[in-house]
Amino acid sequence: MARPLKQKWVQFEPGVTYFKPRGIPLMYLEEVIIPVEEFEALRLAELLDLDQKKAAKRMRISRTTFQRLLHSAHKKITDALVSGKAMRIEGGKYKIKKKGGE
Repeated sequence: MARPLKQKWVQFEPGVTYFKPRGIPLMYLEEVIIPVEEFEALRLAELLDLDQKKAAKRMRISRTTFQRLLHSAHKKITDALVSGKAMRIEGGKYKIKKKGGE
């Protein structure tokens, strides 16, 4: 029996959740779905320049889980850019962590 998925803690929910190539109608595009926790891993590692250990601690997950999230996000975004797919940020198993709070 598989272990249940552990919730990841996220401090930032994106305001813009959809990106697509310009000039191609949506009906002709494939989509890549990026869960919110993968988006948060990208934000912490690439935008805030946190090392994996610190970023994992913020999300209350192990460093290896953080590394898997980051790798998955990088792969999906690369696929969307190279293949001309739309990207949607949605879903996942996460809890919102307020700054300075829980």
